[in-house]
Amino acid sequence: MQKGNIGVSTENIFPIIKKYLYSDHEIFLRELISNAVDASQKLKTLASVGEFKGELGDMTIRVSLDEKKKTITISDRGVGMTAEEIEKYINQLAFSGANEFLEKYKKDAHAIIGHFGLGFYSSFMVSKKVDIITRSFREDAQAVKWSCDGNTEYTIEEIKKEDRGTDIVLHIDDENQSFVDKNEISRLLKKYCRFLPVEIAFGKETEWKDGKEVETDKDNVVNEVNPLWTQKPADLKDEDYKNFYRELYPMAEDPLFNIHLNVDYPFNLTGVLYFPKIKNNIEIQKNKIQLYCNQVYVTDSVEGIVPEFLTLLHGVLDSPDIPLNVSRSYLQSDSNVKKISSHITKKVADRLEEIFKSDRKTFEEKWDDLKLFIEYGMLTDEKFYDRAAKFALLKNTEGKCFTFEEYKDIIKTNQTDKDDNLVYLYSTNKDDQFTFIEAAKNKGYDVLLMDGHFDSHFINHLEQKFEKGRFVRVDSDVVEKLVPKEEQNELKLTPEQRENLTTVFSSQIPQVGKTHFLVTFEALGENDTPVMITQQEFMRRMKEMSALQGGGGMFYGEMPDSYNLVVNGNHPLVSRISETVENELGGKLKTINGRISSLDARKSELEAAKKDKKEEEVPQAEKEELEDVDKKISEQKGKRRPC
Repeated sequence: MQKGNIGVSTENIFPIIKKYLYSDHEIFLRELISNAVDASQKLKTLASVGEFKGELGDMTIRVSLDEKKKTITISDRGVGMTAEEIEKYINQLAFSGANEFLEKYKKDAHAIIGHFGLGFYSSFMVSKKVDIITRSFREDAQAVKWSCDGNTEYTIEEIKKEDRGTDIVLHIDDENQSFVDKNEISRLLKKYCRFLPVEIAFGKETEWKDGKEVETDKDNVVNEVNPLWTQKPADLKDEDYKNFYRELYPMAEDPLFNIHLNVDYPFNLTGVLYFPKIKNNIEIQKNKIQLYCNQVYVTDSVEGIVPEFLTLLHGVLDSPDIPLNVSRSYLQSDSNVKKISSHITKKVADRLEEIFKSDRKTFEEKWDDLKLFIEYGMLTDEKFYDRAAKFALLKNTEGKCFTFEEYKDIIKTNQTDKDDNLVYLYSTNKDDQFTFIEAAKNKGYDVLLMDGHFDSHFINHLEQKFEKGRFVRVDSDVVEKLVPKEEQNELKLTPEQRENLTTVFSSQIPQVGKTHFLVTFEALGENDTPVMITQQEFMRRMKEMSALQGGGGMFYGEMPDSYNLVVNGNHPLVSRISETVENELGGKLKTINGRISSLDARKSELEAAKKDKKEEEVPQAEKEELEDVDKKISEQKGKRRPC
C-alpha cells in the first residue's frame, strides 16, 4: 500500500474547491456520471480505431445505493485507470501541486476552468471518504484502489478486480444524509442524466405480483440515449415532436409549433424549441428551456444564450461550444454566446415566416397564442422586428387578420386625417367599448382589437416605426374627432350657455376616488349621442404601460384617471336643458354671472398692474385685493351650482 501526505492543512485544498467550484451539492452525481460516460465513450472510440480489440459487452453505467452502509456507487465499464493515471489525473491536480494550485487560483476562480479531474472532486461535497476502484482496459493492467477522506492524505493499493472500468464509492457524510435515499437519487438522475448517451441503470424495474410490488431481473434504465434533438428532422414526424414535448412537460397542452435546430458551423448547436400555448394577461413562465452540454443537463436559466423574448419558449438546447465555468453553474462572456443567440433568433423568425407563407390559414387561427411571443420579440429585438414585420398580423374587431402593409392599404382612404397621418383606430375590449366601435364603423372606419398582454407597449412601438401613423382608441374622443378632417360643425351654444351647462353637468357627476371628470362641449350632429364619456389617449396609455411595468413609471401610475364628459352642444336635448336652466334660474344666474364678469374684469386689471413688477414692488394692498377677488369669484361660482 502506498500512502501520500503533502503536509498541507485541510483548510487549503478542499474548501477552495467547494467554495469556488461547487456551491450546489446535488450536482456531484451529474459530474461523476458524466465522467463515467466520458470513460465509456472513450473506450468505444478506441475500439472503433482498433486500439482496443476486446469485446465491449454491456456498457451500462450503474448507480447503486446502500442505505445501511450509507454509500453511493457509480460503476462503469469504460477505459479505467492505471496507478500512473490516478497519479496524473487525480493526485497531481489537488495534492502534488497543492501550494501552486492554491496560489494560482485562490484569487481567480475562473482560472480553474479546463483542469481535468475537477469534476471528480465534487464528490467531496457530500462525502467523508471516497474510494476509486479501477482497472485499465489495457492488457495485463493491475487493478488499484485509491482512498481519501478529504484530508491531505490518500492511500493507493493493488487489488483484484476481474473487469475493466471504474467504481466510485462515496461514503456520505452526516450533513448530507438526505442523498442516502432512493427517491432522491431517482430525482437527481431524472434531472441531470435523463438524456445521457450511455445507458444509466439504477436498480431493477418492478412489477405488481401477488398484490405487492416486486423487483424483476430487468435493469431500471433511467435515460434515453438517443433523444429526439439528436435525430435527423427528416426521420421525425409531428407526433414524435409532440410526444417528446409531453415527456418534457407532462401537464401542458400540446404546443403550437416546434423548431428543430441543427447547426454545425460556426458552432455546434442542436435542440428543439416549442411555442407553448400561453393565454393573455396571465403570469408568463420562463425557465422552461433546458440547456445541455453533450446531452448533460446544465441549467434551465438560459437568458444569456436565448434572446429575452424567446425565454417564453419551451424545449431543449444542446451545445458543446457554450462557454461554462467548470461547475457549469453559469455562462461566461464569450463571442460564441452572442452568435448562438443571434442564430436562434434568425431560425425562429425563418420558421415563423415559413409557416405563414405555407399555411397562412393555420397561422391566423393560432395568432392569438402566437402574438405574445412575436410582439415581445419585436419590442425587445430590433433584428427580429425587421424579420417579423413580414408576418406579424393586425386583427380587427371582426376577427380578420392583416399584415402591416395590407392593413395600411385598407384604411388609407377613410382614415387619413387632415395632417396626412394614417389613424389606426383600436379597441381593448369589444364589449365595454361596443358603442364606440359601432359609431366608428358607421363612419366607415375599421377598428383593430388590441387586447394582448403587451399591446399598450406594442402600440407605442409601432407608432415609432410607422411613418406618419398614430394609434387612437375608439373611446378617446367623439367619433368626429377620431380622424380629424378640415370640415367642422359650428357649436350653437353661447359661452354663457356653456358656462351654465358646465355647472349643471358637473353637479351630477358622482365623486369617485382617484377619478377626475372634465366637462367639454363638441359641435356634433343633431342625431349623434347627446352626452358621452371619453378617456384621453395619452394619459390612459401611459397608465396602462405603467401598470404593466410593475414598479416602473410610478409618476403616471399615481395620476388620477382622467375622463371627458363630452356634451353634444348641437343636440336638441342639450338645447332644451339649456333653455330650462335659463327659464328656471335665468334671473339668478344673470345676477351671478354679472358679478363674476365684474370680478374677472377687476382681476385682469390687478394682474396687468403687477405684470412688469418684481414681487417686492407690488403694493401689499394690491396683493390682498387680488386674493380677495379670487375668493369672491370662487364664492360666486359656488352659488351658481343648482340646489
